[in-house]
Amino acid sequence: MTLVTTDFRVKFDQMGKISLMRVEGQLTDESLPELYEVSRQYSGAIDARVSIVDLSSVSEFDVSSQSIRKLARQKPGSVDPTRGCFIVAPEGYAFGLCRMFQILGEATRPRLQIVRTMGEAFAEIGIQSPWPNSERDKSGTITLQQARAALQIAIL
Repeated sequence: MTLVTTDFRVKFDQMGKISLMRVEGQLTDESLPELYEVSRQYSGAIDARVSIVDLSSVSEFDVSSQSIRKLARQKPGSVDPTRGCFIVAPEGYAFGLCRMFQILGEATRPRLQIVRTMGEAFAEIGIQSPWPNSERDKSGTITLQQARAALQIAIL
């Protein structure tokens, strides 16, 4: 098994009911499905009105189009069609694959939007950032394994 070097930070704005998952490190064909599942479980465990997955801190995006096709066929992160979801993907290759995911999954993820910046996501939501210093704030950084363990404990 390949060592997964993907970490992420999770923040939740209680007032606006907005969740932010900032992904960091290497994102690969192996770590992407695991990240998607943890994200799906996390979204189900909180009452977010909008979810944002930020890929701008990914240092290596080694994901194939085949993995994106497979992921797009999976169950959506939220069964609530009124929930907004944004993926922030500033880089060309990552942005293209995220758009592919959006197009392939459009029937089951009608509110998914791919944007290049957090500012675009907040503008679409109609708010200013609830986390003005989130770029410098490293608190809340956890690994996929830590998130999986925490979610298992919360489910028990």
